[in-house]
Parts: sequence; structure tokens; C-alpha cells
Amino acid sequence: MGTHVIKMPDIGEGIAEVELVEWHVQVGDEVHEDQLLAEVMTDKATVEIPSPVAGKIIALGGVPGQVMAVGGELIRLEVEGHGNHREAAQPKAHEEAPAKPEAKPAPVAEAPKPAPRVENKPVAPAARPAPSPAPRRAPGEKPLASPAVRQRARDLGVELQFVQGSGPAGRILREDLEHYLEHGGATIASGYTARHDEHQIPVIGLRRKIAQKMAEAKRRIPHFSYVEEIDVTDLESLRVHLNAKHAAARGKLTLLPFIARAMVVALRDFPQLNARYDDEADVITRYGAVHLGVATQSDNGLMVPVLRNAESRDLWGNSAEVARLAEAARHGKASREELSGSTITLSSLGALGGIVSTPVINYPEVAIVGVNRMVERPMVVNGQVVVRKMMNLSSSFDHRVVDGMDAAAFIQAVRALLEHPATLFID
Repeated sequence: MGTHVIKMPDIGEGIAEVELVEWHVQVGDEVHEDQLLAEVMTDKATVEIPSPVAGKIIALGGVPGQVMAVGGELIRLEVEGHGNHREAAQPKAHEEAPAKPEAKPAPVAEAPKPAPRVENKPVAPAARPAPSPAPRRAPGEKPLASPAVRQRARDLGVELQFVQGSGPAGRILREDLEHYLEHGGATIASGYTARHDEHQIPVIGLRRKIAQKMAEAKRRIPHFSYVEEIDVTDLESLRVHLNAKHAAARGKLTLLPFIARAMVVALRDFPQLNARYDDEADVITRYGAVHLGVATQSDNGLMVPVLRNAESRDLWGNSAEVARLAEAARHGKASREELSGSTITLSSLGALGGIVSTPVINYPEVAIVGVNRMVERPMVVNGQVVVRKMMNLSSSFDHRVVDGMDAAAFIQAVRALLEHPATLFID
């Protein structure tokens, strides 16, 4: 048998170190060729590391959250043959070997003592390790437990999502509840009972990258925000009409592709907003192509996949591509290319969009457009009070390179296009 060492691969783009996000194997596991071993994260995406050989895991080179250098030892396997790793060479026969300790004389043999009598008593089970205070479950996943165990948990004031189950498929058993309490598990006797439990959550992986990028953007960019309300009554009527006529064949449209189209058209007159600012080299790069970043919430955190060349697609083309990118981002399957290279970003919280927001610019871009929720409100139109569908755009700009007048004029241009949707398609 030999030892095979897998090193952190060179992921490209000049990346010198990556963050270890998650192990998919443990010491002692038998793995086959191409089996997924670990996930690591660069500044742009999560990368899966497969095994190039089959073997048995004998050592792991780090812990989740650790930053590792490219070329450093990631994992060590025991394999058939010689492997690719040689241990320190043993001294040869003609080389001077370290002196062996003098052999001690053998003790005088004594008569063997009789074997101790073994009584046929049941062996006490080994003590169970304390369960994890916060089992790893998918967001929204309901812990498995029988109705009797759930009632017992309610009687004890125990929240089952914090209990590690030992039954099949992680099912929580009655003894799991008792074990949880024996090891200091928290209870909530009623809604008014004081709680003193604490749970420390390491900021690693995507969440750490988000935190670093948000801090960098706020530290380096002097933001200013501009909010405008838009009457989207006619736009919504057009959207409903197009869906009724074409949804079955071409897909259903949301408001997002209309807003993307409005931004594309408005940016023709405001190219200074479709740009990236290299504040170290003091260079602003303006782009003809609109590579629209679309802020997307995933289970792991905020990601920004890129709708490339939004100017070259129609409503349904942009809608389909946004849906594909969002699905890839939510499942961690988006590539580095799909998560980088945006020139301006669109952020929407949908029905949770609130009235006003102050979105953070996606550095090194210079502008981000935030969409708030659509609501019906009484408005005065031609001297009459009528019900209209209104929506706010809350947008932020880099005040170093974008003047307030230009930002306001850009949003007013977007507003005019959305309030008169026919103009979205006039070239």
C-alpha cells in the first residue's frame, strides 16, 4: 500500500489561496475516483474538488473556514501501489544506525496466575457523546419525530430543531430528549420564560465573502441614494396581457425583464452609469454591453449572477436567462463566469421589497437600482382621485464618479419608460 497526497489545485485567474468551505468525506472513508471530496471558495465562486484516485482517507488537511494556499496539502489517502508520496527514507544497512538499547536479562519465569473469573453480567453501554446543540438541517426542514416525542418535547419546553436525533434518518427518539437536557440543552417553558442559550455560528464560506465584499464596498465607496415612485399601472396591464397571450408558449413574465429593458434603453443616454471604477488606478471603464447583475437570494446568502448582454435579448430571452441563472445560484451551481463581470446591478426583494431601501453598490460598479414592492394607492390624476399601482425605485450611486444630477436624470428616464411601456420597444 502507498500514500497519495492531493494538493489544493490551481483554480486559475491568479488565485493564490482559497477558503475550505465543506468536507464531503471523513477520515476512514473509502472513496472512488472522481468522488467529491471537498468544496472550496474563491472570491467569485464555489469550486468542487474531486478525487483523482481511489483509496482510503487517512488525513484531512484543514477545517471548514480555513484559508489554504494553492499547492498546500488538502487530503491524504492510502492507495494500492506506491502512491505519489514517499515517507522519510530509512537508513540503509551500511549506514550507521542508532545504537540499540542493551537487552535486559529476561525475568525469572513465574508460575502463571489463574485467569480472573468472568461473570456473565450484561455490559454497560458506552456513554453517548453529547449531541450537537444545533444539528445541521436544511432551512425549513422539519425534524423527524413521532407525535409522542413531539408532545414530550412540548411538555419539557424543548425546541426539536436543536436536538440531534439518533434514530433512523435522524429521527429524534425519547432518549434523545433526555440526553439533550442532561447535557445542558435549553428549554422554553413558555413564551415568557427568560432564555439564556447562546449559539455561535462561524462566519465562513459564502457568508464570509458577502461580509467582506459589503464591508469593502461601504468602506471604499461614498454612497448616495435616490428614491423615486413610479406609476406602473399601464406596465402591469401590459404584463398581464402578454402572459395571457404568450405564457404557455414563451414563458411567464415578471416585472424584472421590463425593468431590465428600461435600464438598457436609459443607459444609452447615461453611459457613465454602466461602468466600473478602478479606484487604485484612477480609471473608469465604460461599457457598451449591459452585463446586468441580478441580486439573488440563496440558502447560503446573497449572490449576484450576471445577465450578459441584456441589450441583445427580448423580454422572454432575458426572463428565461434570469430564471436559469437564479436557479443555478440558489443550488450553488453557478460558474465563476456567471458570477463575475457585471457592469450595473438590479436588486429586488419582490413582495418583501418594502417602501424604501438603500442598496449597497456591487463594487467596483458605480450604480445599483433597487426595486421596492408594488402597491395600490389613491392618486390624483387629471384632478380625479383614482387607484393606481405604484412602485418605488431606490437606487444608490458612487458619488466619486456619478453626479447627483446625472443619477436623478437616469432614474427619471427609467421612470418615463416604465410609465409609458410602449416606448420600451421604440428604437
